[in-house]
This record gives sequence, C-alpha cells and structure tokens, in this order.
Amino acid sequence: MRALAIAVVGAVAALGSAPQAGAAQMLSLRYGQAYSAAHSIFSLPISVAERQGLFRREGLNVQVVIPIPGGSDKMIAALHAGWVDLTHVATPFLVRAAMAGSDAVAIDTEFENPLYSLVARPGLKTFADLKGKRVGLADLQGTISISMRKLLAVHGLDPDSYQVKVEEGTPQRTYCLRHGDCDAVVLGQPQDLQAVADGYRLLGRSDAVEPKYLYTVTAVRRSWAQAHQDAVMRFVRALAASFAFIRDPANRGRVVGIIAKTTGVSDAVAAQTLELFVRPGSAVLPMHGEIDIGALGQVITMMAQAGLLKPPLPSAQRFVDLQYLRGLQ
Repeated sequence: MRALAIAVVGAVAALGSAPQAGAAQMLSLRYGQAYSAAHSIFSLPISVAERQGLFRREGLNVQVVIPIPGGSDKMIAALHAGWVDLTHVATPFLVRAAMAGSDAVAIDTEFENPLYSLVARPGLKTFADLKGKRVGLADLQGTISISMRKLLAVHGLDPDSYQVKVEEGTPQRTYCLRHGDCDAVVLGQPQDLQAVADGYRLLGRSDAVEPKYLYTVTAVRRSWAQAHQDAVMRFVRALAASFAFIRDPANRGRVVGIIAKTTGVSDAVAAQTLELFVRPGSAVLPMHGEIDIGALGQVITMMAQAGLLKPPLPSAQRFVDLQYLRGLQ
C-alpha cells in the first residue's frame, strides 16, 4: 500500500495550479487526503463535491492525492514537501506544525464536532470489563485519543489499567476489533454503527466528555494561498456548495449512496450516518465551512490538558485565515 501511495504522489507531484487568468479558465489543485480518511466518513464533503461536479462548476480540476498511508500527522508535511496544495488535517496537527514554524493555516472547516464511539467485543459489557484489555486508539496526540482517554477516566479507567494499541484510522481500528487484535476500539461513522448492527457493543461516545471542538479543516500554506487566491476562493465556494448539497433532503438518496460506496457499508447504515449528521440540532457538519474560533480554542485547551502544549497558550486566531470564508458573504 505504501508503494501504491508513493506512486500516486509521483504521478501528480509535477502538477501545480494552473495560472490564474480568469474565472473561465480551469485551474488544477492537488488536495491531500490521508489514506485513513479516504475510506471513512471524513472524506464526505470532498467526495460529494467531486461526484456532483461542484469543483468543475467552479472551474477546478481537483486531484485527490494520498501522499503516504497514515493519519493527519503527515498532512502538513505534504504541503511543505510540495506534494499537495491544500490538505485535510485534524486541528491538533495543524496547531502542532504551526507552533513548530509552519505557515499552514485553516481556510475552512470540514467536520466540526466528531462523534467517536468506543466499541467493544460482544462479551465486554461495561467499562470495567476493559481492565487489562487492549484498546485501539488513534495517534495519542490527537483529539480522538485525548477525548477517549478522558471518557475512560470518567468511567474509572486510568491509563495504566488498560493496554493501548495505536491504529491510525477507523478502517484499521475496525480491522483490529473484528480480527481479535483489539478488545475495544474507537470508531467513527459509519463503521461504529455497522459494528453495533453486527453485535459489537457500544460503550460510550466522545461527545459525553468533549461536547464541542473543531475536528478537521482544510489547510494551506499562507504564502501559497496568497499567490493563488482565486483558486483557493473557488475551492471554498465548492466546499460550501457541498455542505448545502449534503443537507438538502432532496439529495438524501445520492448522499447515502456516496457514503455507502466510499466506506463499504450498507445503504441502511449509510442512511443512519447521514441522519446522525443532519438531524436538527446536530453540530457535526458546518453549514458552509465556517470556522468556529471558540471550538478551535477548545482544541488548544484539550492539547494543554493532555500536556501537549505549555502556557502561555496561543490564540486560535493564529491558525486560521478567514478571508476566503468572508468572500462567501
């Protein structure tokens, strides 16, 4: 798989954005996506924009590039390596890179508040049953693992009372659970819903302990974006249209089909997932890609609580460039 991903990079690395000579001209953009995200629900806004021609409508040829297998910790490095122009990234990794000197910033939100589930083997019915067991978590410096460790702690499990197996991405953690290498794992949708339908046990969800934080964004290097403002603005408009398409009840069948095809679950489970995201009061998806500065500030607080940042804590404004979202108004 690594060789395949590197081959994909090699095939597109020489391609950059086309000269910006007017709105009618097609521009090429390379969008970075971690292998783990490409096969999970977190690719949904991009998948919808691709499949429904929303990028093309904005005069964009967007090529989705998987730089290397792994998680969001690799994506900012892909920007600096020149492999991609824009990238999907979880906010802690953007913050960490910027604190280390990167000029990467968020230009829009892809997922606001994730719903991650702790799912266990059928025989494990309570949190107490996880003592001494192997729990599959994501990168320990990301919000997924931070929130899951807090959930476990609330239920009386300190880090020494269970074993940790780091598996990056919901598809990999699903494999770990189903093949017996993990006793419990943290899963996103729709794999958590599918696992429960197959008899695995839902122990709890991340929103019980972290009700609001900014999860994933589209990031660019500030210097690159300033030189390609037209292309970035077109991308932000296309993503805003994607969120509108996802929320429109008239498009329910098409969105369910995209979820099912992308993630490999049944239409019924895909429909459950979509309902979870667009039901009244849900705060999983942004309305048009808007960035909640307060929710990004909560990520910074979470990182500090986990010992990943030391005071004085940076302002959330440092990690965003809102001019493109303002252009939607």
